[in-house]
Amino acid sequence: MDDAVRLRPLSLVKEGDEILVGDPATGTFVAMPEVGGVVIEALRRGASAAEAAREAEDFAGEPVDIPEFVETLRELGFLETEVVEREAEARRSAPIQARGWLRGVRPELARPLFGRVAWTFYALCVVVDVVMIAWSPSLWPRPGRDAFVFDDIGLSILALYPFALAVMAVHECWHWLAARAAGVPARFGVDRRVVFLVFETDLSQLWTLPRRRRLGPLLAGMAIDSVVLCCVLVVRQNAGGGELDALMAAWAFFLVSQLAWQCMVFLRTDLYAVLVTLTGCRNLWRVKTLMLRSTFGRLNAAETEELNAAAAADLRVGRWFRWLWVAGFLVVAAWVVAFPLPTIPPVFHWAVDGLSGSPGGWTFWSALGGSLVFFGPWVFVLALASLDLLRHDRLRTGTAFERRSP
Repeated sequence: MDDAVRLRPLSLVKEGDEILVGDPATGTFVAMPEVGGVVIEALRRGASAAEAAREAEDFAGEPVDIPEFVETLRELGFLETEVVEREAEARRSAPIQARGWLRGVRPELARPLFGRVAWTFYALCVVVDVVMIAWSPSLWPRPGRDAFVFDDIGLSILALYPFALAVMAVHECWHWLAARAAGVPARFGVDRRVVFLVFETDLSQLWTLPRRRRLGPLLAGMAIDSVVLCCVLVVRQNAGGGELDALMAAWAFFLVSQLAWQCMVFLRTDLYAVLVTLTGCRNLWRVKTLMLRSTFGRLNAAETEELNAAAAADLRVGRWFRWLWVAGFLVVAAWVVAFPLPTIPPVFHWAVDGLSGSPGGWTFWSALGGSLVFFGPWVFVLALASLDLLRHDRLRTGTAFERRSP
């Protein structure tokens, strides 16, 4: 161990009494005692293992097992010798995801969108949204009615879904732009939450930043949604009825449903990431699962050891978050009843009527296309669920790498 240890380009961020160490290229981050940061700093200066051991002992006041620590770094993929294999295995955090980190926009160009003035504007839009809906309850979405702009359901789908896709794209791009403003890249992916299809932005490189600088990129998507909703509500308030009012009502229905979705932290939404950041958690989702298994007496020995070694913040938050997660199924059911469910029967009956006609007519093809657009995401979720099962099988047989996180 006298030779210099070659490390990957690692980030070091101090968090309380720990150091958050990560490889931004692979999105792997772990928390370790401060002495670990001392050793890494020494090694990447080119110090030998013996020199790093002396610095660590001076810091900790006792000998540090450097060979064991270096072996831990090797297992994490933090040594330069394992770059090729490690990057190939740690690329993906969602079933469908871009392989590379997206930079593109220079940070100085994105910063005006997320400065103090911009965030004041976003906050003002949130206030306007709440006041307008509270002052005029008629603006609150009525899904069974507002989702359909026209009597022709097919045209209504065409009026709503392109807007929905555009809003989701802007939402994710705003996450990315906020990350670029903070100086880190991101990447886009497609995943599912329970039985719902979601588009997501991998912001794992935010772990290279101090905690307070992570909040802006995490909240950026909801911020731009609030701006769009504000514009829609203002237009609808002044539309005076007619097709424009109906169109704005459909768009407001979608935006309100999406903002309500983000409030469900038990589904790993944007606000879940904010919760984890504010509370200093490292692996809350896993700890929640282990604590629930412990509650019902289903922990095995390895899981018991894992739970005992969990970070104090995860254990503290997990004590109540596990029950919030259980109660969350009722909240999801209420959200489904309030927003998506009322739209399904009209579309289903319309599709059945249209598809029962002649394939040579416009009605048939309109019903087929509308059905694919409306019900396609649900079918896609089943495909992603199958991919998840396949991935779990590979993890059990050791053919895939389980990504580590703080």
